[in-house]
Amino acid sequence: MQTYGVNDLRKMFLDFFESKDHLVLKSFPLIPQNDNSLLLINAGMAPLKPYFTGQEEPPRKRIATCQKCIRTGDIENVGKTSRHATFFEMLGNFSFGDYFKREAIAWSWEFLTQVIGLDKNRLYPSVYEKDDEAFEIWNKEIGIAKDRIYRMGKEDNFWEIGSGPCGPCSEIYYDRGEKYGCGKPDCEVGCECDRFIEVWNNVFTQFNGDGKGNYTELENKNIDTGMGLERLAVIVQDVGSIFDIDTFKAIRDKICDIAGVTYLSDPNKDISIRLISDHIRAVTFMASDGIIPSNEGRGYVFRRLLRRAARHGRLLGIKDKFLADLSITVVNEFKAGYPELEEKKDYIIKLLSIEEDKFNKTIDQGLSILQEMQNNLEKKNLKILPGEDVFKLYDTYGFPFDLTKEILEEKGYQVDEEGFKKSMEIQRETARSARTTTNYMGSEETVYQHLDHNLTSKFVGYDSLVHESKIIALTTETELASDLVAGQKGTIVVEETPFYAVSGGQIGDTGVIVTDSAEFAVEDTIKLPGDKIGHVGRVIKGIFKIDDRVSLKVDENLRAATAKNHSATHLLHKALRMVLGSHVEQAGSYVSNDRLRFDFTHFSAMTDDEITRVENIVNQQILMNLPVNTQLMNIDDAKKEGAMALFGEKYSDKVRVVSMGDFSKELCGGTHVANTGHITVFKIISETGIAAGVRRIEALTGNGVINHYKDLETKLYEAAKVAKTEPSSLIHRIESLLEEIKVLKSENEKLKSKLASNTLGDVMNEVQDVSGVKLLAVNVPELDMNGLRNLGDKLKDKLGEGVIILASSTAPDKVSLVAMVSQEAINRGAHAGNLIKELAVLVGGGGGGRPNMAQAGGKNAAGIADVIAKAKDVLSKQLK
Repeated sequence: MQTYGVNDLRKMFLDFFESKDHLVLKSFPLIPQNDNSLLLINAGMAPLKPYFTGQEEPPRKRIATCQKCIRTGDIENVGKTSRHATFFEMLGNFSFGDYFKREAIAWSWEFLTQVIGLDKNRLYPSVYEKDDEAFEIWNKEIGIAKDRIYRMGKEDNFWEIGSGPCGPCSEIYYDRGEKYGCGKPDCEVGCECDRFIEVWNNVFTQFNGDGKGNYTELENKNIDTGMGLERLAVIVQDVGSIFDIDTFKAIRDKICDIAGVTYLSDPNKDISIRLISDHIRAVTFMASDGIIPSNEGRGYVFRRLLRRAARHGRLLGIKDKFLADLSITVVNEFKAGYPELEEKKDYIIKLLSIEEDKFNKTIDQGLSILQEMQNNLEKKNLKILPGEDVFKLYDTYGFPFDLTKEILEEKGYQVDEEGFKKSMEIQRETARSARTTTNYMGSEETVYQHLDHNLTSKFVGYDSLVHESKIIALTTETELASDLVAGQKGTIVVEETPFYAVSGGQIGDTGVIVTDSAEFAVEDTIKLPGDKIGHVGRVIKGIFKIDDRVSLKVDENLRAATAKNHSATHLLHKALRMVLGSHVEQAGSYVSNDRLRFDFTHFSAMTDDEITRVENIVNQQILMNLPVNTQLMNIDDAKKEGAMALFGEKYSDKVRVVSMGDFSKELCGGTHVANTGHITVFKIISETGIAAGVRRIEALTGNGVINHYKDLETKLYEAAKVAKTEPSSLIHRIESLLEEIKVLKSENEKLKSKLASNTLGDVMNEVQDVSGVKLLAVNVPELDMNGLRNLGDKLKDKLGEGVIILASSTAPDKVSLVAMVSQEAINRGAHAGNLIKELAVLVGGGGGGRPNMAQAGGKNAAGIADVIAKAKDVLSKQLK
């Protein structure tokens, strides 16, 4: 069997399926497009979900891709095993209601045996135990003996995620030989050792499941097959693990070179080398796709991976920054398949360098914390640092365990290794628990997913902005915490809170959380998994601990201003439906203290009259001082009463219905004014289109409108002052000035034309003979295009038959050219449009026109001399 590199295998796969009439698509970005269920693309089929679900029509019924993917569900195992990686490439061929089992099986076999050249006798297919059709295809059509085809149960060979499309699978295993086996006499397909490795998975989506074990045949059956490129390379290159394939080895060798270590000389160092090799691939690709390190979402995944890699660099003895330099190796190894890496190389290097600098500052902070812990040990006359403290250094500050141990041992102290391991295991268990609630290929974890799922918060802020409660959880920006101290950013979770968490387009409350000796500035309030509410901000002074009794105080002014804008969106929604029609539906909203934004379905820009009518309706309801009432109702009853749902809200059986008199009734969990009169006034400041069939209104209420008009008033007085008049006379003054400008401009043009004619003198002295055709090519000072055309008409009368080329500039970067050709010259082959097209290049411009008249513009006045000098040669080439 011939050995191929990773880049070769990727191309071979895509070329093969292209020969089978598949449309080969470029890898989709790691950032999911229009898919809120995923944080990052983590499977080959993930970007194609709209085609499988029928939401979108695929560009072709047969598609093949090599998709870059990231999964971090088993991040703790990366580097410790030969299989786990966060970044990987997934080869896939897909059919959307086209070919099915017969073709998919035949082509997978053809590619592996004929294209790659794998030994047929070392390949073993598996099928779902009830899929006789696939079994028969393998046995009778491919020719695989029955005893070499493995029937497997639903857990292994049936793809199903809740209700919806599902179906059996058929995998292909490769026997790597006894040297990779466990040595057991009964070692075969399905064994946990590394001998038999799954290389291909054919998923036959043929059923629609109801999630309760009942299945119906799909009318349009699909194929979703995948093969890990790294796994295929392991087999083809006959190496021990994915970390030994060519692209990985290049990165691995570079790490060893930087660190001055040798691979396979120290098991602990090998873990670090493998982990860095994997993580640097992931962050390089993430940076290329526009993901930026942050403390939430996919940015959090980026930061977590990069800092783990940097920390393991320290374990290898690397003291300086190295990840940005290492990413160059990744770019070089993968740019053949992903040219965007080379294009964005400088950006990737800069981004990784900045983030590694931040990590270095974090680890320096860890040293300071470690010194405080050591001081506490001295005061208590203790010699062992508790495992919880060691873990806090590791988990919160990214401080390596080995470094903590080494520093303390130099000073005669020890660390509680067992306690540290126990804390690590608790974290892993929390992570596993969080993962069990995620969806298929689900969103990556955040720190909040590690919170105890039994903890809940209750919002009590509809009627009160101050409340006493107890802290039930604390987090830093990245980790769970037992305390937060002055200067730290983090999140506080309490049992009951008056703070409204961002939801339904309304921003979260701000304010303070205090005790007798501590203060926490709440910068945002967010909803957390499991009915918890997080108060995000910074400790101003003191310390906050779990179980502390605290007082929570909402910023009253911000809440009131936000409530005005939120209530106004309800009025706006109804007014739009009254003016534009019942097709108007809310398509998004954003409500803050300073303005409101409302997106709605509509198919054309609103007219000035429509905008005025909507404003008038809203302001009329404000003036009527309508009472705003809220009522908890059964959702079915609420819908029967005509209550409209707000965008982004999730509703349970019991819903909160907000009514504004008899004018508006909507389901809403947000905060509102007591009556519409509190809104004061409403003003639309813009109406724009944001997508096909979706418009956006931005508007102001209350003090926002007052400030808006104050700003306009200031500008009005400033404009009047410049115009040397009173604001009441400004319009008349502007009209007068415009008329003066018009007259002066006309007089100026006449003077320029007259001056140009006088400057030219006897134009006949400038006439050249070009093969019997008269040519007049001159530079005329400071004439615009209109002036040149007028002058050209006058010159035609003087010249008679021939060609006229005029050039002028009114600024160094503004050039005008005009060419005029008589009929006799046209008969000889002269063409004004072609002349001007060739000459305009000399002044950095372009243009064209008819045979008898053409014009052009340019940006380089210095080239006019060349235009005049070369006009004769250009004309000469045209003449017959």
